[in-house]
Amino acid sequence: MPPPRKGRDFVARHGETVFNAAHRLQGDAPHTPLTRAGFAQADELGRALRGLLGAKPSLTLWASPTGRALQTLAVICEHLELDWHGAHTDARLVEIDMGSWGGRYYADLAAEVGSIVLPGGILKRPADGETYPQIAARVGGWLADTAGDSGDRLVIMHGISSRVMLGVMTGAPIDPSLGAPIAPGLPQGSVTLVEHGHATVPHLGTGFAPA
Repeated sequence: MPPPRKGRDFVARHGETVFNAAHRLQGDAPHTPLTRAGFAQADELGRALRGLLGAKPSLTLWASPTGRALQTLAVICEHLELDWHGAHTDARLVEIDMGSWGGRYYADLAAEVGSIVLPGGILKRPADGETYPQIAARVGGWLADTAGDSGDRLVIMHGISSRVMLGVMTGAPIDPSLGAPIAPGLPQGSVTLVEHGHATVPHLGTGFAPA
């Protein structure tokens, strides 16, 4: 378990992107913009957080530096009446690096190596891709560095990396085949609230689930 954290963490998954709609593997691609459906999911997420937190809540804003995470955050901030330009970005919040598979179509990969989507929506990784223990180490580093920060945080990130981070935050068991803790998958546009190591889902999105 990481050090005890002050405040609450609202960990959200970005909205649908053009790669998601085309069934292409995104991985850590920096710029795959949201679709209209993705903007709608971000809009729903913003409304849900406004209902939960009210206007101008005291939040530290964090995001993966990818365009899709920042686009999602910008829409949310309109609802919360916060300035998204004040957000912190950290490369440790990016999605799994899928190596030579990044950007390829799921169907093409399935024809070559079989389905890369494992039970529960976790992704199989190529030999040159990032391992799940490596993801746990980098998100664990971010958690350690922010553990003592006062107040609540809103964190916009990705499907696989958020599942690993939420697994670390809640003390989920180590998946024996992956070597890291994995939280359940949620659709895009969802947010998980973690407080004192306990997770709840105040808003379930309508995007792809769970991967």
